[in-house]
Amino acid sequence: MAISGGQIVDGTVGRRVDLSGYLVLPGIVDVHGDGFERHMAPRRGALREASHGVVACAAELAANGITTGVLAQFFSWEGGMRGPDFAEHVFASVNAVAPSLPVDVRLQLRLETHLLDDYARAEAAVDQFGISYVVFNDHLPHDRLSEGRRPPRLTGQALKGGRNPEDHFRMLLDLEARSSEVPEAASALAARLVAKGVRLGSHDDHDAEMRQVWRARGALVSEFPETLSAASEAAGAGEPVVLGAPNLVRGASHKGNASALDLVQAGCVDALASDYHYPSPARAAWRLVELGVCDAPAAWALVSDGPAQVLGLTDRGRLQTGLRADLIVIELDTHRVVATLSAGQVAYLSGPVAARFIA
Repeated sequence: MAISGGQIVDGTVGRRVDLSGYLVLPGIVDVHGDGFERHMAPRRGALREASHGVVACAAELAANGITTGVLAQFFSWEGGMRGPDFAEHVFASVNAVAPSLPVDVRLQLRLETHLLDDYARAEAAVDQFGISYVVFNDHLPHDRLSEGRRPPRLTGQALKGGRNPEDHFRMLLDLEARSSEVPEAASALAARLVAKGVRLGSHDDHDAEMRQVWRARGALVSEFPETLSAASEAAGAGEPVVLGAPNLVRGASHKGNASALDLVQAGCVDALASDYHYPSPARAAWRLVELGVCDAPAAWALVSDGPAQVLGLTDRGRLQTGLRADLIVIELDTHRVVATLSAGQVAYLSGPVAARFIA
């Protein structure tokens, strides 16, 4: 395989690097990850220059074989690191350093549906920062709030957002009281975003009916569906389904939702994403092989070609002439990533294989 100008090309060019004894695979395309949060603010309020955190995050992506990483940033009523102020800080920081990073880092805006008064601000952020992927979330604890009861873990959530717990509770009740306004507002915003060419998704679809609602609004990616019925509804309509790789690695959802392994076996999954743990996509692919669920090419496609298609990125995800030279080198026995090339440039290099590149 030859590389020139950041692409895979025919013929022989440049210096030969012998990688016999290793696996050479397409780079991982991570369609949704929020493991970057600790890089942006390792302690609450301790780091003001998030651009340095973006650089550190890109290094971690490369070390885990991720050549395209989508940073899924909340735009939420939760405040703190998930509030609009911090989101805009992250977006600006990523855009400032993205051209200099060793891997392709992109942005996703995760909009809480009940943040009605900030819809215009979210749309403005999409325009200002060139965000091409927006996902709608609804994390309000409706069961408790509809009964006027305090949700669990309210105090900790309030303090994370820099709020007094009582003020936070009143805010949640106010948001819940406006639930009837959400469908019309979300539909109108979604229509405007679709008209701008923004890719839309919904997060945590509860069931088939919810998937149908978001489909009607133009949100055609189903991220982390909570049930088989929701995933099946999306898959049956030819809509991309994204599940968390950590879910598959640990064998179950940490929230008690549908098992990613079960959904892969049901043929309902197009992509496995890092979610909160960047090492998990590669590990999940090998786990599928170990369990005999599928062969290595099919398993690896769930973290490379599949996610690339979800994002509409037709120039990557496979080792094929004319595509981006995004590839990783893996040890046969340990399956450890020892080298990562993004657009033909070395983004990560470790261990004995380094001698083959620099000799």
